[in-house]
Amino acid sequence: MPVYAALDLGTNNCRLLVAVPTGPGQFRVIDAFSRIVRLGEGLSTSGRLNDNAMDRAVEALKVCGDKLRARQVRKARLIATEACRTAANGSDFLRRVEIEAGLKLEIIDRKTEARLAVSGCGSLVERNTDGVVLFDIGGGSSEIALIDISRHRTPRLANHIVSWTSLPVGVVSLAERFGGREVTPEIFEAMVLAVMQMLDGFEGRTKLAHLGADARFYLLGTSGTVTTLAGVHLGLERYDRRQVDGLWMDNANVDAMISKLLGWNFEARMANPCIGADRADLVLAGCAILEAIRRYWPSERIRVADRGLREGILSELMADDGAWRNPRRRGALGR
Repeated sequence: MPVYAALDLGTNNCRLLVAVPTGPGQFRVIDAFSRIVRLGEGLSTSGRLNDNAMDRAVEALKVCGDKLRARQVRKARLIATEACRTAANGSDFLRRVEIEAGLKLEIIDRKTEARLAVSGCGSLVERNTDGVVLFDIGGGSSEIALIDISRHRTPRLANHIVSWTSLPVGVVSLAERFGGREVTPEIFEAMVLAVMQMLDGFEGRTKLAHLGADARFYLLGTSGTVTTLAGVHLGLERYDRRQVDGLWMDNANVDAMISKLLGWNFEARMANPCIGADRADLVLAGCAILEAIRRYWPSERIRVADRGLREGILSELMADDGAWRNPRRRGALGR
């Protein structure tokens, strides 16, 4: 079977998926890697990637490079997002990555990032759905796509995006602005209002207003924030993607989880197995972004996606390559 790969270097995480096509529109993951690197640490104040953050990211990318070179990869797409987009030394860093890790990363724009997130989550949008607000809360930016499928639906969900925006705020930048360790209800509300002010400038925010707030319209979240909330909601002793991906949460569930997290101090958040030390100072900033989105687009339910850019990349690579039309096709990646 031909092998495809997708790498996403974000503001907070470095993630890799390697997969082979199976049934139409589906694939099987044969290798994966994920590490929190906090590449964007301090970026919101300095405008530059700092040396320690770059070192962490390069070490993670070396692991990814080794994994890719160990396989005959037919096609791959290796992307970098907000941290490298906005940092004054982002291009210099990617040249270092090419030299030290042997990987050539592509900085994608925000529109492409939103489209890939939608492509990665297509299988979680049910057939009887009229509309979805899909959001991806990242480390340095948050992508929001409004999807209208009330009239018809084509195989590529991204074709139904009627409006999108990218907010210049994510869990890392918001936590650095307001503080992430000690978050009072007042600080949390200030975070929410700050994000809502950014949403005020989104001209296309009313494109789904005709759908109302019934069960055929809902929010679909793909990010560490919503998967963490889902894990806490389920009371998992260890995070389990199989139980989280595709989970439905109603408004009462989400309200209860946000209230619970606000009631925990930093140590209590750190002790939770679905949060841990890496996310304890970021999770409430993510909840604030989520809350702002919920206030702008009220819905009865939220669906949780433990998938996103990498899955979108793989889906597009395989579709464009005709992998599902001719699954026995073989070859090696040429770059």
